[in-house]
Amino acid sequence: MPSPKDLKRELRRDALARRDALEPAWRIEQSLAMASAADSIAPAPGTVVSGFWPMRSEVDVRPLMSALEENGARVCLPAILDRTTIEFRALMQESALIDMGFGTLGPGEDAETLDPSIMLVPLAAFDHRGHRIGYGAGYYDRAIAKLVAKGQSPRLIGIAFDCQQVTLVPDEPHDVVIPEILTESGLRRFLTPL
Repeated sequence: MPSPKDLKRELRRDALARRDALEPAWRIEQSLAMASAADSIAPAPGTVVSGFWPMRSEVDVRPLMSALEENGARVCLPAILDRTTIEFRALMQESALIDMGFGTLGPGEDAETLDPSIMLVPLAAFDHRGHRIGYGAGYYDRAIAKLVAKGQSPRLIGIAFDCQQVTLVPDEPHDVVIPEILTESGLRRFLTPL
């Protein structure tokens, strides 16, 4: 019988293949439309929201980040520090972004490090319970655990296309459940708490 890790690898591969098969123009249109979710997310002015620079065929959350910023949010992006750690750095219009590897960009070391209260979380696949499959490196699981260890409870919103939903993500003890997922169908809320 396959291990949970092997099952996740297979589910990830299949979900990403479905996402990759989406027409690029359609992905762009849906990413732009998903920016309207800024009103549903509605952070208080000054709230720190982490987004991410899109890679490959991911939802492009830059329009959503811009809409949140227009509503008063402070936006930050993950910066990869090493093979196990990310931190969140302020996204400033006047600061250049640098290559973080994996085809993504992030603020340089001169940017302020922030702790997000709302996290837009990239994912490869998700199920009806809000269980997610990331890309396999565990960056977000560790970053969320670090915030929780500091006594914080960030609002977690997974970002994906509907085609990335799978029947069931195998449970593992280190997994972080995502209580909300934003897709082109809208913001879904799950009953499962963080």
